[in-house]
Amino acid sequence: MLNRIGVVVGLLALIASTLALPATARPVVGDATLSQPVHSLAEAVRETVWVDIGLDGDRDGVRDRVAADIVRPKTATKVPVIMDASPYYSCCGRGNESELKTYDPSGRPVGFPLFYDNYFVPRGYSVVLVDLAGTNRSEGCVDVGGRSDVTSAKAVVDWLNGRGTGYDSKTGGKAVSATWSTGAVGMIGKSYDGTIANGVAATGVDGLRTIVPIGAISSWYDYYRGDGVPLRRGGPSGLAKTVEEGGRADCAHAKTALDQGTNANGDYTSMWAERDHVKDASKVKASVFVVHGLGDMNVMTLHFGQWWDALAKAGVKRKIWLSQTGHVDPFDFRRAEWVRTLHRWFDHTLLGAANGIDTEPMADVERAPDTWTTDKVWPPTSKLTAVRPQPGTTAGLGKLATAPAAEGKTEQLTDNGRTDEYSWALQPNASSPSRVLFTTGSLSKELRLSGTGSVTVTATSSTPTAHLTAALVHYGPNTIRDYRSSEEGIRTLDTESCWGENRDGDNACYKDTATTTKQVDHEVLARGWADLSNHSSLSSSAPLRPGQRYTMTFRLSALDHVIPAGHQLAVIIGGTDSSYITAPAQLPKITVDLSRTAFNLPLVGGLPAANGNSAPEARSGLPAPTALPNGER
Repeated sequence: MLNRIGVVVGLLALIASTLALPATARPVVGDATLSQPVHSLAEAVRETVWVDIGLDGDRDGVRDRVAADIVRPKTATKVPVIMDASPYYSCCGRGNESELKTYDPSGRPVGFPLFYDNYFVPRGYSVVLVDLAGTNRSEGCVDVGGRSDVTSAKAVVDWLNGRGTGYDSKTGGKAVSATWSTGAVGMIGKSYDGTIANGVAATGVDGLRTIVPIGAISSWYDYYRGDGVPLRRGGPSGLAKTVEEGGRADCAHAKTALDQGTNANGDYTSMWAERDHVKDASKVKASVFVVHGLGDMNVMTLHFGQWWDALAKAGVKRKIWLSQTGHVDPFDFRRAEWVRTLHRWFDHTLLGAANGIDTEPMADVERAPDTWTTDKVWPPTSKLTAVRPQPGTTAGLGKLATAPAAEGKTEQLTDNGRTDEYSWALQPNASSPSRVLFTTGSLSKELRLSGTGSVTVTATSSTPTAHLTAALVHYGPNTIRDYRSSEEGIRTLDTESCWGENRDGDNACYKDTATTTKQVDHEVLARGWADLSNHSSLSSSAPLRPGQRYTMTFRLSALDHVIPAGHQLAVIIGGTDSSYITAPAQLPKITVDLSRTAFNLPLVGGLPAANGNSAPEARSGLPAPTALPNGER
């Protein structure tokens, strides 16, 4: 039996407020109310339109068409669009329960993954789920963030605004127009899907009013590379094979192009430039609601940090949620508040509702498990603080200060190619041949780091190749989300809650989740990697001259973290971080010039004085990863 269900479990106040409003022929807009479930999902129109993307990626002599599966209210009133463009609708699934698209015997779409259609269609929105070229029912080839991927979704935005051509069949057929669409489109999605939203926004396409990228890539170079150094994950052609469900023979040329465009030495090539959305942030016209896990070691936090900074420079309207989870959708770590916030965001950006969400605090940050704070503006500091390494009384162990070290002061480390940031963070009071460590000592007051930093290292190498790692570490007892566990900070329960309207073949009910926590006495907060051979440019590298001094600035991952008074901040410099990056061809001894090295950190209020030089302790931290994924679902 069909059952129209309001949001339940944790939203009783919201239900009461919406039920108190009169039902109308269209969503309520123009004030602080939420749009209402006045349409029947059971009676909604379900169809597939095949949109011409203007490319022939599979080289069959015919322009490619992508499948746009649509569910929309049965109404004469034009409606806005919520779109999720994805390569995962048949190979891997979406959401915590890995939902796939389903169809009836005639090919008409029935099951739409995630709750968007169940919840928003009754409230006057259409939902459009697009198969990227080369995936599921779409023609063409996957090119992992390139022109084909982005055009797959952009062409649908154009069609929804009357600028493109759609058909009622994969081949041939009759032209179909989106006469039911207002042209206002909001793109949403996690991982690859959110990355496509970033890419489409970076084209500046008209009609795209907002994007909601969740755990999304901003530059594919930074997904597969550090600053000049390859990360320990497969290449993009492997991801293409995955989403093609084993690899399409007619798209072998596309995967060959991916392999040929990715230099093994980690240089930034023209292929990576095509997949770099950060450089095109000035073209973005849509508002952007970023969601990212600060513990995300799949799509690392550098991605949202550099995207956010570029959007700010371009004057783009923005909002952000930062959780303590790993690669997790907010529906699974803050469900009730997420549905309500997303509802208000779409009402404002797509329906024009003056509900005040645009004047509320810009940022929600999970400060401790399930404890959230807000910031009017994020990050709350506008400049970086140069924190300098000072030598200590023990080799390899030093202090952090605001003044540079004396001329000629150095520290040495030897890259063995086998250790990583997690082992380097252990025994912070003992010298290690493979890293050097500098600490603030016990802080006299609370210290907040918020934003994206960088490291400038001046060093010499004993070999023609040298890889560098920098890591920020918080020393002190703390309770955090267990974001390195298998579910990355959550636990899936047996109970369910329902978010919208059920219909046959399309369930609105999803398994609930609970927070998982871990007690630690230290935590790696941010990291960055570099190939010293790229000291002049990420686009070109050259062998190092042993003994010659080189200076290189490389990026740290973004963070927002508070270190309480009495705890300590440390910075580690090492060689190969074996959990994440590859080792150089020849393992070097590296000498760091302390007087010409600086850690440019996003400190709120500057660096507090130390109460003393008490040594940090480290016994229980988070484990190193077993492997990095190739593909960020």
